[in-house]
Amino acid sequence: MFTSVLMIEQPLTTVDVDFVTTLHGDDPVSFVVLMQPRGDQDRLLRAIDDVALGELPEALHEADEPEGEAALGPAAQALEYSLAALRAKGAKAVGQIIEAHPLDHLRAVVDETNADEVIVLTAPHLVEEFFHRDWASRARHKVEVPVLKLFAHNE
Repeated sequence: MFTSVLMIEQPLTTVDVDFVTTLHGDDPVSFVVLMQPRGDQDRLLRAIDDVALGELPEALHEADEPEGEAALGPAAQALEYSLAALRAKGAKAVGQIIEAHPLDHLRAVVDETNADEVIVLTAPHLVEEFFHRDWASRARHKVEVPVLKLFAHNE
């Protein structure tokens, strides 16, 4: 069985689920999903990304998004929704919410599960990507398995 660690920051869409469950053809896949709730430390970066992508209404509403403790409930719901969607496609899937040090935790999960790859599925983060501070760029230095970066879809 092929094991993928899947790092997400929002619920998986139908398109995302279809894509990640078919990456390896008909081979059975097991997913360990790591979900990080929104943090107030990245509010400014999210707003800059929204402006850079021409999504001005989203930039104006960044302050309305729940963060910190208030983001845990929505993150848990997003994780459960994503796990159910992966299981409905026939994949084995477990997951957890990662509040602090996601990349350190990623390394531990990759080692514990003998993962074959890491898939980072996020919205575009132009500022972080430009400076190679995005999850995928940093994960490549933390784990000794391939890291695939995919952009999440919106439904």
